[in-house]
Amino acid sequence: MAKRRRFTPEFKARVAMEALRGDKTTQEIAGRHQVHPNQVSAWKRQAVEGLSSVFERDGGGDRKDGQEVELKSLHAKIGELTVQNDFLSKALKL
Repeated sequence: MAKRRRFTPEFKARVAMEALRGDKTTQEIAGRHQVHPNQVSAWKRQAVEGLSSVFERDGGGDRKDGQEVELKSLHAKIGELTVQNDFLSKALKL
């Protein structure tokens, strides 16, 4: 049984960019890079779907709302654990 080949993200991006240019068919690109045409189409689709994430960041480098909420919950958890730690350390000293 043949081993699965693993492709680097750079290789995938190069193949996807070539497919996005549209000057060659998927078959030609697949043959040139020795991958299956379905793989070329999948990488092209992933590139198109992920393209919007490149432009999500504001110029100021603000965090996304989800990250801010997660950061606040983590800070709350740290505070809670600190209070518990202080309480237990005082209780054990008695």
